[in-house]
Amino acid sequence: MEAPVSNSVKDPARDRSGRGLPPKSERRALGKAAAAARLRAKRRRQILRSVGSGAAVVLIVGALAVGCTLLNKSSTTTPAANSSAAPSASPTATTDPIDPAFDPQLHQRPVILGSTGDLTTLVKTLLVTGPGASVQNGQTLTVNYVGAYYGNGNVFDTSWGKSPFSFQLGASQVIKGWDQGLVGVPVGSRVQLDIPAALAYGTTPPSGTPAGPLRFVVDILAAK
Repeated sequence: MEAPVSNSVKDPARDRSGRGLPPKSERRALGKAAAAARLRAKRRRQILRSVGSGAAVVLIVGALAVGCTLLNKSSTTTPAANSSAAPSASPTATTDPIDPAFDPQLHQRPVILGSTGDLTTLVKTLLVTGPGASVQNGQTLTVNYVGAYYGNGNVFDTSWGKSPFSFQLGASQVIKGWDQGLVGVPVGSRVQLDIPAALAYGTTPPSGTPAGPLRFVVDILAAK
């Protein structure tokens, strides 16, 4: 009769539960597969971290781009004022409306007629007396005007159909006939200025500038 096998001796082909272990070659293959799986998982984590950082960079760059766009929009400059010909050397266009409290005539372009005889001195004629204070040297006036030749009334320039413009009275920004003739005229008035050549552009001014005596009708819209 054979002696019984001792329980202290374990079969190397069995695990602790008593189940049979796979062959060594198969265990080696399983170990390699597990190691490869761990490596792939590690790489995925690294890729995810990299993608997260890249997304943050994209968000920051996008925010900076939007900020720059807003700054550029906010710094857009206003277009230059209308520089069409006017009796001022450097008129400033304005959109100041005509005060509705002014005489209705100031809402209509005046008609200018010619005159006869020699004009040697400045003649100021109030056609409409406005309700405002009298203008003084140093104030910035906003006006509408029509300019014509004194002898025949042919118009050579006007702000009507364009824009009123502004200038500083008494600062030599307009012809002398304006600087002298508009002082003391109330705001809201329409005044006719008959200006001799000596107080206008002279008798032989540069080409394109009216020569001789002139007649202007000026509406004073504002004074500041």
